[in-house]
Amino acid sequence: MNEHIVVIGGYGHVGQRICRELGDLYPGKVFAAGRNLERADKFSRTTGGKVQPLQLNISEHVDPNVLNNVKLIVMCLDQTEPHFVRLCLDKGIHYVDISANISFLSQVEQLHSEAMNNHATVALSVGLAPGMTNLMALHAKRQMEQTESVDISIMLGLGDQHGKASIEWTIDNLGTQYDVVKDGNRMAVSSFRDGKTTDFGTGLGRKKAYRFNFSDQHVLPQTLDVPSVSTRLCFDSNLTTKLLAWLRASGMFRLLKYMPIRNTFVQAFGKMSFGTAKFAVKIDAWGNRGQASMKVECFLQGENEADITAKVASAVAYKVYTSSLPHGVYHIDQLFDLETLIYPIHPSVSIETRINGSKI
Repeated sequence: MNEHIVVIGGYGHVGQRICRELGDLYPGKVFAAGRNLERADKFSRTTGGKVQPLQLNISEHVDPNVLNNVKLIVMCLDQTEPHFVRLCLDKGIHYVDISANISFLSQVEQLHSEAMNNHATVALSVGLAPGMTNLMALHAKRQMEQTESVDISIMLGLGDQHGKASIEWTIDNLGTQYDVVKDGNRMAVSSFRDGKTTDFGTGLGRKKAYRFNFSDQHVLPQTLDVPSVSTRLCFDSNLTTKLLAWLRASGMFRLLKYMPIRNTFVQAFGKMSFGTAKFAVKIDAWGNRGQASMKVECFLQGENEADITAKVASAVAYKVYTSSLPHGVYHIDQLFDLETLIYPIHPSVSIETRINGSKI
């Protein structure tokens, strides 16, 4: 009987947290997997055997027999091709992915029929952004009869600990151009331009956030049928946010295509120790109910972004592992809502909703 859970990248920054969460629920059935068996084994010993080590390099050919007895894969590594996902689906293994690469996620979406035929559930957009941002946008939409646009603003704390992969993804997207959906049409935009001031709520106040290539803004126009969606990013340090916006405007980010300069940026971000560990998400949604125009605001605040990503991933993994969810490929907002996931996630996370300025 298939009962094992394999967390790929399970000894990494977020993967360790997911392994510990699931290891407490299913001791001995959770495996921290990656290409470095020594690191996996070292982490396993810190869990008292609740999490087992497994050597698995998904960038090379994977022997399908390695996945015998596996019921669920939780993926914490970035991929460019869905070869490994296909292997999982061929064996009827459920799959949860925390990555935010829209190019890869779009390829996985095309495997919907394969997942259905093999009785497997694939859950994408699992984490803070995407993840909680999707669920908060869904919550805002449900307050209205018709939703015209959704703005997502994310604040990250520079004093928080971020994994290397997360830092690399952020640096690699500082100078990118990408398309968003506005009024039902695709429009080209650039990262860290088109700043917009947003109220992040009690204790944080108003901050200017800039466009950034988070995958939620590409997914939500389809899953929620909203004609305009955008996502912006800022940091708890206003000075750092302004500096990055200035560097973008000056054209300096073009130099990030040179690996020595790019690696210097990655190292610099990794060594930053000022600021706080706080994060925040703000949803601003506009639409109507009947003849009345409406604005719905949703606020989320917490600490340690990696923790909430792990909590969301663990909660989704638990639901996929234990529940009879629809088979196929789905984003988080197509399977769950805030009420389903918010209470198990994190006691320090607070969510507030306002309609036309009044709390509900």
